[in-house]
Amino acid sequence: MPKTKRVYTFGNKQAEGNGKMRELLGGKGANLAEMNLIGIPVPPGFTITTEVCAEYYTLGKEGVVKLIKPEVEAAMKGVEQIMNMKFGDSANPLLVSVRSGARASMPGMMDTILNLGLNDEVVEGLAKKMNNPRFAWDSYRRFVQMYGDVVMDMKPQSKEDEDPFEEIIDAVKKEKGVKLDTDLTTDDLKELVKRFKAAVKKVTGKDFPTDPWEQLWGAVCAVFSSWMNERAILYRKLNNIPAEWGTAVNVQSMVFGNMGETSATGVAFTRDAATGEDIFNGEYLVNAQGEDVVAGIRTPQEITIEGSRRWAELQGISESERATKYPSLEEVMPAAFTELNEIQQHLEEYFKDMQDIEFTIQSGKLWMLQTRSGKRTGAAMVKIAMDMLAEGMIDAKTAVLRVEPAKLDELLHPVFDSAALKKAIIISKGLPASPGAATGQIVFFADDAEKWAAEGKKTILVRIETSPEDLKGMTLSEGILTARGGMTSHAAVVARGMGKCCVSGAGDLVIDYKNRTITVGTKTYKEGDWISLNGSTGVIYEGKVATKDAEVSGDFAKLMELADEFAHLKVRANADTPRDAKTAFRFGAQGIGLCRTEHMFFEGDRIKAVREMILADDEEGRRKALAKLLPMQRGDFEGLFETMNGHPVTVRLLDPPLHEFVPHFEKEMRDMAAEMKVSYEVIKNKVDALAESNPMLGHRGCRLGNTYPEITEMQTRAIIEAALNIKKKGIDVHVEIMVPLVGTHRELRAQKAVIDAVAQEVFAEHNMIIDYAVGTMIEIPRAAVTANQIAEVADFFSFGTNDLTQMTFGYSRDDVAKFLPIYLEKGILKYDPFQIIDVNGVGQLVREAVFKGRSVKPQLKCGICGEHGGEPTSVEFCHYAGLNYVSCSPYRVPIACLAAAHAALKQQ
Repeated sequence: MPKTKRVYTFGNKQAEGNGKMRELLGGKGANLAEMNLIGIPVPPGFTITTEVCAEYYTLGKEGVVKLIKPEVEAAMKGVEQIMNMKFGDSANPLLVSVRSGARASMPGMMDTILNLGLNDEVVEGLAKKMNNPRFAWDSYRRFVQMYGDVVMDMKPQSKEDEDPFEEIIDAVKKEKGVKLDTDLTTDDLKELVKRFKAAVKKVTGKDFPTDPWEQLWGAVCAVFSSWMNERAILYRKLNNIPAEWGTAVNVQSMVFGNMGETSATGVAFTRDAATGEDIFNGEYLVNAQGEDVVAGIRTPQEITIEGSRRWAELQGISESERATKYPSLEEVMPAAFTELNEIQQHLEEYFKDMQDIEFTIQSGKLWMLQTRSGKRTGAAMVKIAMDMLAEGMIDAKTAVLRVEPAKLDELLHPVFDSAALKKAIIISKGLPASPGAATGQIVFFADDAEKWAAEGKKTILVRIETSPEDLKGMTLSEGILTARGGMTSHAAVVARGMGKCCVSGAGDLVIDYKNRTITVGTKTYKEGDWISLNGSTGVIYEGKVATKDAEVSGDFAKLMELADEFAHLKVRANADTPRDAKTAFRFGAQGIGLCRTEHMFFEGDRIKAVREMILADDEEGRRKALAKLLPMQRGDFEGLFETMNGHPVTVRLLDPPLHEFVPHFEKEMRDMAAEMKVSYEVIKNKVDALAESNPMLGHRGCRLGNTYPEITEMQTRAIIEAALNIKKKGIDVHVEIMVPLVGTHRELRAQKAVIDAVAQEVFAEHNMIIDYAVGTMIEIPRAAVTANQIAEVADFFSFGTNDLTQMTFGYSRDDVAKFLPIYLEKGILKYDPFQIIDVNGVGQLVREAVFKGRSVKPQLKCGICGEHGGEPTSVEFCHYAGLNYVSCSPYRVPIACLAAAHAALKQQ
C-alpha cells in the first residue's frame, strides 16, 4: 500500500502539486504550486495538506508532529537548498512564514505568522548578513508580537482594552516622541522585543520559545487550531463551508518588505472588487510587512497613478500634495510596478477570473505571495462576469455559473433616494470600501451589535479598525464604518465578501471606545445616534436617509436573460397584492405561484365582515357576511390578474384557522363587541369556542371549506368573476385554484365539486367561459404518499414545503428555536430544514409524490411554494426532482432564476 503523502513542495518554477489540487492543498497551496509552474516569481516553500488538519483533531499536537516530522524536515532542506540559507542558523538564517489555506477563501478568519525562526542569536546574524540592524530587529519584534498573539494567546483582556502589544508600542512611541512605527530606532525596537517577551512571561507564565523548530511546530498546530476558532466557524456557517474540509498549512521562505525605502508590500485586485470596473487597483506600504496593509493600522497608498488620483479626490487632497506625500507605487518603484502589472494581467488571463494578489518587493525585487479568485460584491460579480463574456475571455455558460445566486440579493436592496441625499447633512467622508445604502444606530462593539440585533435594532458598527473577532457584529449590522484602513483592509475585504455596506479610512473621525462617542470637529455623536452610510461614495450622513427600490437593468438584466435561456425550471412569485405582483413581474417572475387570500382579509373594513361571518350562528348569517366580502375579494383578484397580464396565477383558498381573525385580549374583545354591537360575553364565548390545542393540525385549510362550503363558494365566485371581467378587457387570464391542506383525495373531490358548480353558475350568468385549473397543496405526508389517488382529481400539485417540513420532522416552526441552534451546533442537523430543504426526508416525499402523480397524469404540473423556493440549493433539488416551477418572495425571484440556470448547466 503506497505511503500517504502529507507534504507537497514548491519553488524554483517547480512544484509537486498544481492548481487542480484545491481539496488537498487548499486554495492558497494549489495556486502557489500553479504560479510556480507558469513561471511566476514565488518564494519556495511547502504545503501540509488539509488531510493533516483532520488528523490533528484526532491525534493532537504530539501525534501530528510525529506523523509529519520526517516529510517537513525533508521539505525544509529543499527550501534551504533553493535559498542557499539554513533554518535556525545564526550566520545565514532562513526565516519562514506560516499561513493557513482552506480550499474556500476565508480572508482574515485564520492565523498567520511571519519571520518565524528568529531568536536572540539569529537576529544578530540577520542584522550582520543584511547589514541592516533596524530591519532585523523590526522583523524580530513583529515575530514576537504575532507568535505571542496566535500561539501564546496574548490578547486584550476585555473589549475596551487595546491589543497588549500595541499598548507597549504606543508607550515606547510616546516616550521617544515619535508618531509612526517606522520612526522607531534600532535601540527602540530592541526595547520593544524585551518588553514584549516580559509581557508574554507575565501573562502566560511561559518563556518565549527560542528553538526555531519548536516555534515552527507551535505555529503549524496553531494554524490547524484556528480552523475551529469562533470566527472561522461563524464564517463557514455564513458561507456554507463544511467543517470537515479542514485547512492546509503553507510554510514559505520569507521575503521582506521592511528592509528600507526600496522594499514594500501590498495587496491588489486585477479589477475593482467593489464595482467590477476593469481597472488594476490595490494598496501598498513602503518598508512594511503584509499584515500592515490589511490590519488598517497604517493607511496604505494606492498602487496606480489613476487609483492614487481618485483616492486624493475623495480625500480632498491636491495633486501636488498627493504626489509629494502619497505617491503611487507606479511613481515610487516604476520597474517593480511594470513587472507587477504584467504579472497581474498574466494571472487574470490564465485563471480567467478577477484575481486578489499579495506581493512583496525586497530591495527592488518583486515576489508574488498569493493569488486567488477575489471576493467581490454582488454588483461587481455581475459586471465582471458580463464584461469577461463581452471580452471573449469566458463563454455564456461560465458567465452564468460565475455569479453566485445568493449574491444577487445585494443588488435588490433599496438604494438612497437622490432627492433625500441632497437634503442630508454630511458628517464626513471616507473610502467607498463596499457599496450599498445603510442606515442604523451607532454601536462600537461587535457583541453589542449582536445584542441590539436580537432586540430588532438596526446598527452601524463603528470601529477604529476591524479585526476578525468582529465578524459576528459585522454580519448583524446594516453597515460598517472605520476610521483607519484602506480599500484592502480587513473591514473592506470582509464587507465586500458578505455584500455589506462599508466606509473605511474616515480619518476625520475621533473614536472614543471608553466613552462610546465619535467626534468630528466640534460635533460629537453618541452610541445609539442614527447615521447613514453611502458605501458607493464613502459619504457619512447624519440621521436616517430615505431609500427607494432597486431596478433590474444593465448587466443585471443581461444576466437574467442568459439565465432564462439555460433554466428549465420556471420561477413564479408568492404575491398577495397587485403591488407585490408588480415587484415580482419587474424582477422577472413568470407567474404567481401562491396568492394567500387570507392576507386580503386583514385590510380596512374587511376584518369586520370576516368577524361577522365567524360570529354568525348559522349558514344564512355566514352567507350574509360573505356577500360583503365578495366584491372586495373580486377587486383584489382583478388587480392581480391584470398585473400578471396572461401569466398563470395560483390562488390558495382560505387556509388559517378562524381564531386568527379574532382578538385574544380582553380590551380588544370589548372593542370588537362594541364595533359588532354585541355583548362582550358573546365575543368571549365565540373566541373560546374557536380555541384549539394544536391549531396547525386543527380546523383549517380544506377542512374549513368542507365544513363551511359557503366560504369556498364565495372565494370561487370572486376568482372566476374577476377572471371574466379582466378577460373582457382583452387580457388573457390563466387562473389556478389551489385547495390547501389536503390529506385524502376525498377532501379534494368534495372541494372540487363546490368549485366546479360555482364556476358553471358564473359562466352561465356571464354567458362566457374561461379555462381554469383546480389543484392542491401537498403539505401533509399522507398526501405525498397517496399522490396517485389525489392526482386523479388534481390538475396540479404545489408543494407547501413549510408545513411539509413541520409535519415530516414533527417540529413546530413556532417552537423550533428552543432546540434547533443546539442541534446545529452539535451536528445533529447540518442546516436549518426550514431554510434549506431536507433532501433525504422531505425531498424524498416530494420526489415520491411527483412520481406517483405523474404515473396517473404524465403531464401533471408540479411546483413548490414554500420558503425553500428562493433558496439556491433547494432550487437545485427542485430541478433534479422534475418540478415545473418554484415560487418565492418577489425579491428572491432573480436568485431563484439564476439558481435554476445553475442547476440546468451543472446537469449538462
